[in-house]
Amino acid sequence: MRRIVILGSTGSIGVNTLEVAKTLGAGVEVVGLSTNRDVAGLAGQVREHGPQAVAIADESVSDEPLKALGEGCPKVYRGTSGLARLAETAGVDLIVNALVGASGIEPTLAAIAAGKDIAIANKECLVSAGEVIVGEARRRGVELIPVDSEHSAIHQCIRGEPKSGIKRIILTASGGPFIDTSAAGMAGVHALEALKHPTWSMGEKVTIDSATLLNKGFEVIEAHWLFGIDADRIDVLVERKSIVHSLVEFLDGSVMALLSVPDMRLSIQYALTYPERVETGLPKLNLNHMGGIDFEEPDRERFPCLDLAFEAVRRGGTSPAVLSAADEVAVASFLEGAIGFGEIYPVLRDVVRAHEPCSAESLKAVVEADRWGRQEASRLIGNTEGESLEC
Repeated sequence: MRRIVILGSTGSIGVNTLEVAKTLGAGVEVVGLSTNRDVAGLAGQVREHGPQAVAIADESVSDEPLKALGEGCPKVYRGTSGLARLAETAGVDLIVNALVGASGIEPTLAAIAAGKDIAIANKECLVSAGEVIVGEARRRGVELIPVDSEHSAIHQCIRGEPKSGIKRIILTASGGPFIDTSAAGMAGVHALEALKHPTWSMGEKVTIDSATLLNKGFEVIEAHWLFGIDADRIDVLVERKSIVHSLVEFLDGSVMALLSVPDMRLSIQYALTYPERVETGLPKLNLNHMGGIDFEEPDRERFPCLDLAFEAVRRGGTSPAVLSAADEVAVASFLEGAIGFGEIYPVLRDVVRAHEPCSAESLKAVVEADRWGRQEASRLIGNTEGESLEC
């Protein structure tokens, strides 16, 4: 039996993880769950799955829905430190990090320090602190198992292959809702339009990042850290059906790809049962009816955020952390109607290029860069005054 903690259990990845855990039955025990603010949703999950402990990241929200469970109320932790304590739970085999944003860094490091393997779906965690997290995981013998379909595909394709034989990694992208929209047309789109992803059902932040293709840029940075591949050997191609989840090209000219229906539960199940594979009745790809598969280059002029991510990883150091932090502010501002869709990229570009990268070898440097990136993005949007960055 695998005993798991799910950080971010009320989000889309967390909900799907609980569904997969349920289908796996006695093979998985849910020991801990967490939410940011959805305490009512968390209480419902507690009723169904009976975890020993839970965490509420936002300390300002009431835990009354949990208290209403009476004797069924588990141990409750609060705040970011509470997430870390949940990640350290004794006897747990796997931590599923489905958090959104830089809030996932501290509990990830806590889990690594406790020797827990991590199924990681928290992009910003690796984008901002990849050097620290991967370094600590390597030192402590902790395995990072990717949950994103693209990185899960790569993980499966290179399993058992020597790293020296890899020529390049090719991440695939659906292209998002605006793949055929002109630059002028995209400038004035509304949040509801940007949230209509053509193939995937995801949280708001990831969906907006997919619409700008920055999500794919973040995946480039993730792949750089997860697989130890330079950004110059990572490419992106658009595959609109989201059937080919990524490809690996080897030195001998062979190309290996992973194909499946676009269903996050498949890569989640792989992470939960790794290194085994099991049959649970999840959707299968019908090769006879899937039709043709076409690849195309992303339009980098209409989607400049993609190249900005490449620029950030090549600048190195704390540049990706600054980009990730600024993006959290810019996306939130767009969803609130404070800026237009076409203003997201200029804000991110100006923040990244105003930043003098520091070494990202310490968590302190990453946290400071994250703070500065948020502050600078807010200043450009007009919410606050700027501050200096201390390396």
